Amino acid sequence: MTNMRRHKSNNFSRGSLGSMSCDLVQKHGACQRDPRLTLVSRRALISAKTSMILGGINMNRRLVFFFLVLVSLTLTVPLAAQSQKLRKVQVGVPAVSMGNIVIYFSKDAKIFEKYGLDVEPIVVAGSGIASKALISGSVQISPIATPTVINSVLSGSDMVILAHTMPGVIQYLMARPDIKRTEDIKGKSIGVTPYGGLSDFLVRHLARQKGLVPDKDFALLQLGSDTDRFIALQQGRIPLSTLSHPNYIYAQRQGFHILWDFFKEVDYPWSEIATTRAQIKQDRDLVMRYMRGHIEGIARFRQEPELAKRVIKKMLRLNDDVMAQESWELFAKHRLAAPYPNLKGMKTSFDYVAATRPEVYKHKPEDFVDSSFVEELDKSGFIKKLYEK
Repeated sequence: MTNMRRHKSNNFSRGSLGSMSCDLVQKHGACQRDPRLTLVSRRALISAKTSMILGGINMNRRLVFFFLVLVSLTLTVPLAAQSQKLRKVQVGVPAVSMGNIVIYFSKDAKIFEKYGLDVEPIVVAGSGIASKALISGSVQISPIATPTVINSVLSGSDMVILAHTMPGVIQYLMARPDIKRTEDIKGKSIGVTPYGGLSDFLVRHLARQKGLVPDKDFALLQLGSDTDRFIALQQGRIPLSTLSHPNYIYAQRQGFHILWDFFKEVDYPWSEIATTRAQIKQDRDLVMRYMRGHIEGIARFRQEPELAKRVIKKMLRLNDDVMAQESWELFAKHRLAAPYPNLKGMKTSFDYVAATRPEVYKHKPEDFVDSSFVEELDKSGFIKKLYEK
């Protein structure tokens, strides 16, 4: 009886588990009639099922873990990749001025980042020093004055102009009220940029056109930035100075007047983009990325006046909203959408360089430029799309 009770107690359940155990045992030539085999089978089945359940839980945990890792990678990899894609580009800026404002605007608006670049503007004193930095590889891009590029190439460098972004130079020769005519300049001093810089070139060139001899009929004092020259003029240290926008307006408010307007009197394409042929050969893609960013910067500078004025006020340290508005209007108006190198306008630079290096006439303007970047962006429709918004 006792054994019978034990056997019956071992067979207490004949539900699904019991049926499964019998079926399992029958496959091996026995059935539930052997209670020891049934008990073993039952225990084996329970153990197997438990393992399956626990295995399933572990499998689910592994799947969840794998899913979380995948999501994490999906979120972080693009950010890391984006960070890795940003390539450092140093741009040598001869002066923080309205002529170079698009560089700062494009950086502030993160346009260069859109093309995978981390652009760092580095201020240098004039085009002469900027050209040395470019040749040495300290910077990869620079808005260097055309005559400086020509002189450098004649001396053996491989500098090249990629673009002229303005058709003329917005620069003025400001004079004291008593200096009313060009003849009154004789015996005076004129404040200009360092030798080889833009305003140094402009004064020398236009003076010769007007029958004056630079360094003989008048002196040229190299006084650094536009603001430095305005302060020197304001303090009476010099009677005349070249000034750009907005300093020439400040000078007018204090009684000085425009003696020469270089935009009207000199056919000189301005606001260049220059690099070296070695840089193009080494990494054309990098140069093209910069050109895309700069040219889009021109478009958005014209299209986004509020952002443009904020950048103008920040970079030129202006607190005058009216002045910022005038500055934006003037430079947005004259910026070129498709800034091809201006071959015809380079004649002025040729004539200027020829005064000391007549061998320049053995060359053509095409020898000093590379129009392929602007041409590619223009023909591909890239530039047109910027103005369809």
